[in-house]
Amino acid sequence: MKLVVAIVKDSDAMDVSDALVENDFRMTRIASTGGFLRRGNVTLLIGLEEEQLEACFATIQAACRPPQNPEEHKATIFVLPAEDFVQLG
Repeated sequence: MKLVVAIVKDSDAMDVSDALVENDFRMTRIASTGGFLRRGNVTLLIGLEEEQLEACFATIQAACRPPQNPEEHKATIFVLPAEDFVQLG
């Protein structure tokens, strides 16, 4: 199991969130700020199995708008090992 931490621009957050949900990825959305210019970002926490990683990356990439300048990225993604995933009811 993996935990994907995806940081996307505020302007792409809704499109990325919608695309992930449409492709059956569950996530938690956290508003965040970062980078040199302190622009608004959204951090998405996504728990998934290792074999779903490439599909998740492709979904995020397709949903993000192209960067406005060459120094920007569509998203920054960290993949961390996750030992367990529990939802308490």
